[in-house]
Amino acid sequence: MFKVLASVIILFYSVTIIGCSKENEAKTSQSNENSSTSNIQSDVKKAPDFTLTNIEGKDVSLSDYKGKVVVLDFWATWCPPCRRGIPDLIEIQNKYKNKVAVIGISLDRENTKAGVPDFVNKMKINYPVLYFTDKVINDFGGVEAIPTTFIIDKKGNIIKKMVGLYPKSEYENQLNELIKES
Repeated sequence: MFKVLASVIILFYSVTIIGCSKENEAKTSQSNENSSTSNIQSDVKKAPDFTLTNIEGKDVSLSDYKGKVVVLDFWATWCPPCRRGIPDLIEIQNKYKNKVAVIGISLDRENTKAGVPDFVNKMKINYPVLYFTDKVINDFGGVEAIPTTFIIDKKGNIIKKMVGLYPKSEYENQLNELIKES
């Protein structure tokens, strides 16, 4: 009985700390003894442009945000770490609104997609929320766990890929560096 309880507790904390896979299962990460940000990747490449539909039914393109730093967050309503990270993204949008654009891409599928607009209103999300396509996921190299967030510089380059839930300070450190570069 103790082993089962311990396993459930470990699984719960794995999901809440690291993130949710698209199948709503925990995603394990590789450990890195040098850094607490082992899920951050720094390979710089051009962000693929996309046009997706937002929750109001309008088309939104990544290129609409040319010249701004973009925080592109892949998430879902059913993902506990995603829900916990949304208030930080709302604060980032408020604080950096003239220089940074936060964009959420919902990975909710047909069984939960209809609830996204109500969720956005309930959480008072102040940034665009778009519905995913398989193409956008593939273009960004696949999204194995959520939240997965891409930091894109003003030139349209992916600067960071962050898998899992990160503190707001981690985003702000990166954003402040990118804003200084202008």
